[in-house]
Amino acid sequence: MKHLLFAAGLLCATSAIAADKPQLTVYTYDSFVSDWGPGPQVKEAFEAVCNCELNLVGIEDGAALLSRIRLEGENSDADIVLGLDTNLIAAAKETGLFAPHSVRTEYALPIEWNDETFVPYDWGYFAFVHNKDAEAPGNFRELAESDTKILIQDPRSSTPGLGLLLWVKAVYGDEASAIWEGLSDNIVTVTKGWSEAYGLFLEGEADMVLSYTTSPAYHLIAEDDASKAAAAFDEGHYMQVEVAAKMAGTDQPELADQFLEFMTSDVFQSIIPTTNWMYPAITPEGGLPKGFETLHTPEKSLLLGADEAAKVREEALAEWLGALSQ
Repeated sequence: MKHLLFAAGLLCATSAIAADKPQLTVYTYDSFVSDWGPGPQVKEAFEAVCNCELNLVGIEDGAALLSRIRLEGENSDADIVLGLDTNLIAAAKETGLFAPHSVRTEYALPIEWNDETFVPYDWGYFAFVHNKDAEAPGNFRELAESDTKILIQDPRSSTPGLGLLLWVKAVYGDEASAIWEGLSDNIVTVTKGWSEAYGLFLEGEADMVLSYTTSPAYHLIAEDDASKAAAAFDEGHYMQVEVAAKMAGTDQPELADQFLEFMTSDVFQSIIPTTNWMYPAITPEGGLPKGFETLHTPEKSLLLGADEAAKVREEALAEWLGALSQ
């Protein structure tokens, strides 16, 4: 009985200690919090230095995060939102729900970064991934004229899906609608998020899937499988920079600032390449993992500024919906 009482007392004391720790809630996308994503390692590493509990909440894909935040408004439980990108920054700022950060560092991004609200943590290029032994089109026109079957993501819920819309728009401008009409019969299905689409591709449901030039690195490094490749488009590839920001209504402002600083640390940035399979925003001290040197580097980078992306987003969405509804 004494042992049972002692054990019960120890359990209560441990629970009390745990309860005394502040909690930081981070809204992010599902793949980030998955067992194979950055989430578990990020949680362990941050909790080792913050004396807190890091609560990572997965909410579908990146674009769905902004919808969730808009819905919850000032009553949101989120202290940090991690997983928006440059295409959503202007819309996110319009909500008035985000606060400035205090991070000061030098990034290894292909573009200059000086945003006072959003902190970048990784970046990459969108691309269609395919089996290396299969012939791949070299641009969107060739893709539309081919019998190649593709899987893409919904731009209303997914940042890759939105990135694809702006990729086509950046290349073709007023001709984007005609390109989508040509692509409509190539599309097998449109998924809500990246994970579902990529899973269907691996199951053999289509010839190519919208993903990143870095995706083949996963198969090469994690699975010792060199059978996947990213189709090189001569029109250029659209860039994505993923970002995080502090909620203005957070009740843990100092802890939120600490997390944003931690995001730029070598510990966090070293986790990104082989869990999120993207380029880190700051090159780790040990460099990029072996295998990244084999990846396709686009000769032409495409990226609309945050304001321009917001300006053409609705037009591009209307063109996409119109083509797919015919």
